[in-house]
Amino acid sequence: MLRVFGFDQLALVAADLYFQHPDPPAGQEGAEHGVRLELRRIEAGELRGSVYSARPIAVAEPLWRVDLLESVDGLRTPFDRTHHHPRFTGWDESERVFDEEMSADPVGWLEKQLSDLPAVLARAGVAADAASPADLAELRLALPQILDAVQWMLDQVRAGELGRAPASGTTGLIRSSWL
Repeated sequence: MLRVFGFDQLALVAADLYFQHPDPPAGQEGAEHGVRLELRRIEAGELRGSVYSARPIAVAEPLWRVDLLESVDGLRTPFDRTHHHPRFTGWDESERVFDEEMSADPVGWLEKQLSDLPAVLARAGVAADAASPADLAELRLALPQILDAVQWMLDQVRAGELGRAPASGTTGLIRSSWL
């Protein structure tokens, strides 16, 4: 499932995720699932028909990623794989940054981050004008809806409705998600 919250120049996208790496880093063996969020640029395209035609919309390159993940086996502590990537170089994310506060209260941590979008952008190495005044105002207005959507998606992952492995017989690297 993909959720898109589009503003002026930026969008926040969220999707459920199931991931299995055949050769993971030490301590991250086994599949993981949860919710991935990315702050991305958004672009409105030119109309391709009449003034009433549908407008093309592009959700473009990522600036920041949050992975609210945990081990699928459930044998570890909740949100044991939760981390964020503070910046991107093109389409490639930076290193994983683990934060105890993030694992203890993922949605609360997310609220704190999104409440200070200029700081998120600064850590991402993105110019402050990447977010317009409309982006800041609209994100603030949508924040309760964003947090509710993320919590709902996390609940659905835990219930086995989202963030599921693909059909049986799939082996090797598995990445099942929009993001």
